[in-house]
Amino acid sequence: MEEDEYYPEKPDLIEEKSKSDTARSLLSLFLFVLAFVAFGGGDTDYSFIFFVVAVLFIHEMGHFSFMKLFGYKNVSMRFVPFLGAFVRGKKDRYTQKQSLLVVLAGPIPGILLGLILGYVGVKQDNEWLKSFSFLFLAINMINLLPIDPLDGGQILKLLIKKNQEKFQLVFSFISSLFLIGIGFYFEMWILLIFGFLMGIRVRSVQKKYLIHKELDEEMVNYKTTYTELSKRDFAKIKEIVFDNTPALRNYVDQIPSEKIDPIIADQVNNVLIAPVDRDASFVFRLIAVLVWFSAVVAPFVLVYWINKK
Repeated sequence: MEEDEYYPEKPDLIEEKSKSDTARSLLSLFLFVLAFVAFGGGDTDYSFIFFVVAVLFIHEMGHFSFMKLFGYKNVSMRFVPFLGAFVRGKKDRYTQKQSLLVVLAGPIPGILLGLILGYVGVKQDNEWLKSFSFLFLAINMINLLPIDPLDGGQILKLLIKKNQEKFQLVFSFISSLFLIGIGFYFEMWILLIFGFLMGIRVRSVQKKYLIHKELDEEMVNYKTTYTELSKRDFAKIKEIVFDNTPALRNYVDQIPSEKIDPIIADQVNNVLIAPVDRDASFVFRLIAVLVWFSAVVAPFVLVYWINKK
């Protein structure tokens, strides 16, 4: 593009190098268990902690394995005391089909294992297996609720075609209010705190949404990778980011010049939306929805079968 020649070169983006993250994952697991032990005091139920860790680990390993399979970079697992666990990773370009499989790979194995353990536990009248089954089903069913940022919420967002960003903003806001309301009504203070933390995240989503609206008006392509970003679009994004973040401009004015470019490159990259190829056919999406629905309904079928016994 000839217009692009009038703009200066964009700085290199210094990305985090992929490295073994086992030590940090183990540390987060240790703190997770320690929090439960400290909270339980002398009445700590260690078998319950073991069940919870096992269920969360199997769930997150599903996400982890599929991310690795599909070539995600910097994939890591973290445990968060009292809240659960998560796996993070990134790609320069995503596909709808792979993303759906990554999300479903977490709760579906847990639901299947919960159903098997529940069936065997009832047949053998084994309370240990019944308890394990209950946690598998409960944790994974909750994750399938259509609430951001749970797996069910991620599935819903992947299935929505139009106004994706505006939908995410409204969806995140409603999810935050829902969690705050449920937490307050049932006096589940951890859920209440999580809802408020999500409210802070909503503000971040709103800020990015407003920046993107300005970029749309300037006809800037921000749905791309940093490597493919044109020099003209980089300059426009940089300008709008500075306009919307006065604190960033003040900070940049106070630091050595050699540190400015990496910071600006990172800030511009944070504004970009990784491209998502909508390659999932109607049949694939329909199967994903049916699997999602079946996973939510199956535990109730098991309970119905148990009550008939």
